[in-house]
Amino acid sequence: MLFRSLFEPLAEPLLRATTGLLLMPHGAQKLFGLFGGYGVEATGQFFASKLGLPASFALLAGLIEFVGGLLLAVGLATRAVAVLIFGVMAVAVVSVHLPQGFFWTSGGYEYPLLWGIAALFYAIRGGGRYSVDHLIGYEF
Repeated sequence: MLFRSLFEPLAEPLLRATTGLLLMPHGAQKLFGLFGGYGVEATGQFFASKLGLPASFALLAGLIEFVGGLLLAVGLATRAVAVLIFGVMAVAVVSVHLPQGFFWTSGGYEYPLLWGIAALFYAIRGGGRYSVDHLIGYEF
């Protein structure tokens, strides 16, 4: 009971911060070519040639993952950002990862699906008590 009473209030913000912070490097791959990524131009070419999406969506996806990940981590505009992240993850699951099967190790959809569901949780629930949204008294 002591463990639960001490750590239960931290469970939601820990998941929110971890989800946002782990999403940021994927945005950095798309935006800046960091961490083995290809940058906006090459990612845009992939989006256009393989997914049939406008190349400009690479910039949009990168911004949602990088800036949205940061905003989700601190809990600012949590619901709005979480909806955008959920949308990007839904497109990623259906357009890119679903044909590869379930397991992430073979390029499957398990990891983006988990991110999408975590984002959906915060889209519904909001940032919670330990968020900038709560601090400023405004839930987006």
